[in-house]
Parts: sequence; structure tokens; C-alpha cells
Amino acid sequence: MTLAKRIGGGRRLARTKKIFQRLVKKDRQIWLGLLDNQVILEASLLDQIPEPLRAKVSQAFEQTVCALNTKIRLLEEALRLERTRKYGKSSELLSDAQLQLLDAEPSVTDSEIQNEVAQREADAAAVKAEAESDTKAKVDGAKAARVPMRSALPASLPRKEIVIHCSTEACRCGQCGGEKKVIGYETSEQLSMEPVRYFVEVTKREKLACSKCEETGVTVAPVPEKIVEKGVLSNKVIVDVTIKKYCDHQPLYRQSLALKRDSGVDVSRSTLCSGVMAVGAWLLNFIPAMKQDLLANGYIQADETPVPVQSAKTQGRNHQAYLWEYSRPRGPVIYEFRMGREREGPKEFLKNYNGILQTDGYSAYDRVGGNSIMHVACWAHARRKFYEALQVDPQNRDAAAVLAKIGELYEIERQAREGGVSVEERLSLRREKSIALLGEVKDLVTKAKSNALPQSSLGRACNYVMGLWGKLERYTSDGRIEIDNNWAENAMRPVTLGRKNWLHIGSEEAGPKVAAIISIIETCKRLEIDIRQYLEDVLPKIGNWPAKRIAELPPMAWKTARRSSPA
Repeated sequence: MTLAKRIGGGRRLARTKKIFQRLVKKDRQIWLGLLDNQVILEASLLDQIPEPLRAKVSQAFEQTVCALNTKIRLLEEALRLERTRKYGKSSELLSDAQLQLLDAEPSVTDSEIQNEVAQREADAAAVKAEAESDTKAKVDGAKAARVPMRSALPASLPRKEIVIHCSTEACRCGQCGGEKKVIGYETSEQLSMEPVRYFVEVTKREKLACSKCEETGVTVAPVPEKIVEKGVLSNKVIVDVTIKKYCDHQPLYRQSLALKRDSGVDVSRSTLCSGVMAVGAWLLNFIPAMKQDLLANGYIQADETPVPVQSAKTQGRNHQAYLWEYSRPRGPVIYEFRMGREREGPKEFLKNYNGILQTDGYSAYDRVGGNSIMHVACWAHARRKFYEALQVDPQNRDAAAVLAKIGELYEIERQAREGGVSVEERLSLRREKSIALLGEVKDLVTKAKSNALPQSSLGRACNYVMGLWGKLERYTSDGRIEIDNNWAENAMRPVTLGRKNWLHIGSEEAGPKVAAIISIIETCKRLEIDIRQYLEDVLPKIGNWPAKRIAELPPMAWKTARRSSPA
């Protein structure tokens, strides 16, 4: 066995030999390793070890090398996974050498990455074309036959016609000299716009008085309902600022600059912020009614995401708070602001809840709710683990096999969704097809686990699935339950996009108001409600609305009322 390594300095080598010889003489257990990451004993030292100890030393060295090789492999997996995450979905097509090249060049551009990907795709396509030339010709022919179609512009948009007249010479017939008549038009449509036009809304409240009876005093028309009393911003402007921030993710300082640039109006960021926080304060009144509706339905999906917040608890940096999201498919979405990620959040929100709770594998959702609560896991999270394992090792057949079988589970769900089946029919379809497939998935995961290192990406994916298996297969017990938590995940995306732009929440006190605004906006999106129309209608009403009738104003009740009201 060769145990060679350069050693920094002759003195250090001599000292190391003496230490090793002293240990041998004392007949102690020898543990080989890296000393200061530089020294490994030379092969010649083995000759100085008595025969009974030599086998132990060799075995210890082999174990050390094996452990180091395993560690190197795991680190290489983690490095490749991090690089593929950094460079996006297309980077899974790149080799390790290409990823290393890109990672070593901070100035690399997206176009360079895409060129690398395109070259790799071209090479793969050439090989495939050589092997399947007939099939490729048919596919190319079908693609060539397709004619790209431009989608029609919505009929609800107003039309502004522009008529282009022919020249004077063209209006006369070149043969007889007579005047040509209009027989029709060549028509085309393009989406156009007019820049936002700001104006000053002057409100004049009529004052009445009797000229004969001065003692009756003066009667003044009522003050119009406003979101911010005596504020300089109208209701429409406040709603517009709120939508731009939490739908379009435009920070208030950008909106303030845009107002100055486009209209010459200097409105400070603090004024805009006051209007938005007033909206949040009003919308907080809707959350209890929405929560009651959500809990009563018996099926909740939950998720959480970090959101930075300025806080006195962490001077000089943002505190990492969390938005906890609770929702149901095609129903209300509620965000709850919490300063931490502890179990107290879901434990308080779901107190005495005994329905279905679908989440990822985060342990904070365990031991919450009532005694009869049913926990269901998410297949999207399980699939993502194996997808990452395949990114690390594209040739891994075990990961590919599991992914393919999970894809069959999703194909059943797609058939049910596109077929428009009822809840009962979807449950029947799952019992007929999905349950058997789940058994095959479990067998494949068990096989993959036996072939994988426990700390490898594939090993962790297998451990994740097997640890949650009971919860993963429960979606087949109720037709209402989705196969995954993607409704909740999709509702988190606007928060993720938003915090990249507005960076943080200004204070701990503002957190619940921001959560209320996002709750209403995401609920309106899910219910296909015009957000601007809804906010402009309900916000001015809240101040004078009876508290016992507040349940009539949340989005679901508002939409139902508008459907039932006569046109």
C-alpha cells in the first residue's frame, strides 16, 4: 500500500517519524489521518510497525480513505446542486466543467450560459437525429405545418378607431378619371394606451340655509366616505398605490419618484405609506370572518416564508420574521405575520381544528390542531427531492425511475382535472389507479435507498419520502385533497417577488397590516375578482359599516352578493 505525501520541511518529517515510532513502542492504537491537512505518513514507516499492528494500521488507513472519498463525493454533489440552483433551470444541461467555469467567472453573462446550453442541446439533438431520422422528419414536418396565431385582444376594452385615408391621386380612377368610392376597410388591431393622467379632484359640499328662518342654521352636504380622512390622496390613488406595491411589487419610493416625473406632483413616501397602512388597518377587520370560513370548510393547506422586518430586537440589521399562509384551493387565503418560525403560530391559528391539514415536512405543523386532525403531506416536495438528486447525477437510474413513477401519479390527477370530474369521481379514480402506483413508488424508493449513501442527495430524498410515507398516501382517502401543496406554494410567489423589491417590512406593528393586504389581494386573484373594483367599493364603506355585518364584505361574500344582486 502506498502512503506517500509531500511534507512541508525536513524537520517536520523527522518529528513526525519520532512521534509515530514512540506510539508504536507503546503498543497503542494507531489512528491515521491528516495532520494540519499536510502530513500523511510515508510507506517506509510501515516497516517500523510490528507485524501484529501492521494489519490494524492498514485497515485504519483504508477506512480513512473511504471516509474521505465519501465526503468528497457528498461535497461535489452539494456543489453541483448549488451551481445548478444559481444558474437556473437550464444549467442542469451543463457539465461539471462548464458549471465550474461559469462559477469562476463573476462577469459571465446570461447569453454566455445560454450559448453553452445551446451547444450542448445541439450536440444531443444531432445524436438523436442520427438515430431516429424518420421520427424526427415527421415531427419537423408537423411543426412546419403549424401557423402561429396571435391571440385576439379582449372585447371588453374600448376601441378607438383611426381611419387612414388614401391620397388625393389615389381617389381618382386612372382609366376614366371618375371618383372612387369607399367599399370597405382593411382592419387591424393593436393594443395602445394613454399615459396616466393625474388631476385635482375638487369636492364642493353644498351648504343650505333658510333666508327667513335664521335660527334653523346651515345644512351641509355629508362628507364623502374616504379611506384616509382629511388626507391629500383620493380613494382611487390610495388603492392604486396599494395595488402597485403588492401586485406589481413597486416600492413606495419608486412610486413617489414616478409621480414627480410624470405629473410634477411631489408626494412624499411617508404620505404614500400612511395611505397603504390605512388600507391594511381597515382590511384587518375582514380576517376573523375569513378565518372562520376557512376553518369551517375542513380542508386547509399551509406554508410559511421568511420576510425581513425592521425591529429594535436586531439593531443594524433586519429581523427575519415569517408570513404563515393558510388557504384552501379556490377559496380564501390568509397570511399571518409572526416574528418567528416556532410552532406557536400554527398551534394558535389551528387550535381545536379537526379537519385536513396539508403541508410540507416541516415539524412545526406536528402536534397542532384538535385530536382528530388529519395531516397530509405534499408530493411536489417529495418529487423535488428526487429531481435535485437527478440534477446532481443525471445518470442516476434510481432517481429517474422514481421520478417517472411519480409522474404517472400526476398524470392521473391531470386526467381528473381536465375531465372535470366531481370529488367523488376523483376519489374513485385514485382508488382504481393511484393506490397501486403508490405501492410501486414505495418499492422503487426502498430500492434506491439501499443503493444510496445516507447523506447523498438521493439518500436524503429517500429518507424524506419514507419518513412521510403515511402522510403522502393519505390524499387517496378523500377526493377533496390535492396531490400536492402547490396552491399554497403559488400563493407564496408574490411575497417572494415582492420582498426582492420592497426589501423589508418597516416595523413589527406594520406586519399584520401588510399580511391583511396580501391576504385580500391573493384571495381576489384566486376568486378571479377585479382587485381595483373590489377595494374601491369596500374600503370607503368600512368606517360606517355595522360590525355585526362585517362578514358581508370579505371577497367571497362580496362576490356572492354581486352575483345574486339584479343587474
